[in-house]
Amino acid sequence: MWWGVAAALLANVLYSTGFVLEKRALAGLPALNVRRPARLLRHLLGSPLWIAGSLALAGGFAAQLVVYRTLPMAAAQALFVSGLVLLLLLSKLYLGERTTTRERYATATVLLALLMVVSSLRHHTDSVGQSSPAPLVLLISALSLTTGLCLYVATERRAARRHRLRPPTAGVEYGVAVGFVYGVSSLAIKGVSAHLTPATLEDPAAAALTLLASPYPYLLLITGATGLLLSQTALQRCRASLIVPVCTTTSCLYTAVVGTYAFGESLPDDPLRLTLRIVGTALAVVVLLTLTAHQKTPAPATPELSRDPR
Repeated sequence: MWWGVAAALLANVLYSTGFVLEKRALAGLPALNVRRPARLLRHLLGSPLWIAGSLALAGGFAAQLVVYRTLPMAAAQALFVSGLVLLLLLSKLYLGERTTTRERYATATVLLALLMVVSSLRHHTDSVGQSSPAPLVLLISALSLTTGLCLYVATERRAARRHRLRPPTAGVEYGVAVGFVYGVSSLAIKGVSAHLTPATLEDPAAAALTLLASPYPYLLLITGATGLLLSQTALQRCRASLIVPVCTTTSCLYTAVVGTYAFGESLPDDPLRLTLRIVGTALAVVVLLTLTAHQKTPAPATPELSRDPR
């Protein structure tokens, strides 16, 4: 189980580093448009800095497989939420995004929430779900992806009407929309990890066929491609310290609730550990939701009016 905690912390480092590198790369690219995916990918793949960031994110996905093999999904999400502390620090150091007093207090509170969740873990008693009915997963995924895509399209339309002369800045709405997509991606990663057991080393071919017969690898491909297109346009338009916390909080809350139900994972029986688990997860989510609700996007610079020489 402690391997899972270490893997979650490693995933946090990789995710935070990847997002910051991608944000720096996006600042030097032309304006991206999700309606032109081929052009978008051409610009992204032409940036070595963006490729480095995407490789870091891929490493985070790989670490996430280890996490879901060893930790309950609700506990894993609280650990992933704690990674936003590092993101805020990196955003300040390398992107020049200022950290407010409110953000510093939030950082300390999220660390406390992390300690509460880690204290609730017990290797011999916590259940880790290994399977879920395919029809249930497909139904949940279809509803969630539809919700996320509809919200993204609606946000794009509102932003286009409001900001015809400047880029849209609806970071919270973008973050929630992308969070739904990545929430489904987390379910897919959980499903893939369930097929990566020690027994698969004995017959990898049979294990691969079993995995391909499940919906998880296809969900992972669909949500990975969709999340890439949506997140990069949103990340280019909004502060990383705004959109990534909203996206991550939405994804983690979604995965903790839906994933625990879909994979039949149980909460701790001990009242103290149950309280630590629930309060720690809720505290991390509430703090970050409050934090992002108070963040403001800087107003665009207004061009100076030329003075009449007369």
